[in-house]
Amino acid sequence: MSNIRLFFPKSLSINLSDKLDKSQSHYVSKVMRVKENEVFSLFNNSGEWQAKILAISKSLVEFKITKQLRQVENSKELWLAFSPIKSNYFNFMIQKATELGITKFLPIIFDRTIVRKINKERLEKVIIEAAEQSNRIQIPKIEKPQNLNSFLNKNDLDLIFTDLNSSNNKLDLKKLSSKPTCIVVGPEGDFSELEREEILSYKGVQAIKINENILRSETAVISAISIINYAIN
Repeated sequence: MSNIRLFFPKSLSINLSDKLDKSQSHYVSKVMRVKENEVFSLFNNSGEWQAKILAISKSLVEFKITKQLRQVENSKELWLAFSPIKSNYFNFMIQKATELGITKFLPIIFDRTIVRKINKERLEKVIIEAAEQSNRIQIPKIEKPQNLNSFLNKNDLDLIFTDLNSSNNKLDLKKLSSKPTCIVVGPEGDFSELEREEILSYKGVQAIKINENILRSETAVISAISIINYAIN
């Protein structure tokens, strides 16, 4: 079996026959040069499945599902609330956060956020590519940008606040519940004092300092996810 893994948005089941879209067909047949009767894998929220190529015609790959390889695993919900940043760094941050296990992205427009719009369609492609590469099955969701007040009022979470001003550098696992755990990382200009007060007044928040140095936003995200993953797993 080849090591090709592709996200397939439609329902998957045993004996299903269907076709890949033009982009995926080109990748499988022209880039990876997979031939008829060879196999690769498709995945989505129904699990991961082995697909056998039936035919390659008119630049489209026709396949049949032959067996299920993996079922979806129930994993801890780990969310990331973050400030949008410049494009190249942004794509890198989303890619690495997906690889590290984030299950939902929540863009927040803070007082000092510089980039105030996101290309949601482009970021969804980055997320899918990262999930394909990193052997994930479930695709993280990304929400539309919102302000801090909206985020705090509509979500019931265990909140991990990455605060450079905090004297605490350890996560208290006893304070974590079955709720989603959400990491909050601030903008390039840091949180305003009012934002800091709002976050610290949230029920179930823990403030931790992840590093003595001032980190770039994308570095802070990767560092925080790695530290918290290590603590909770």
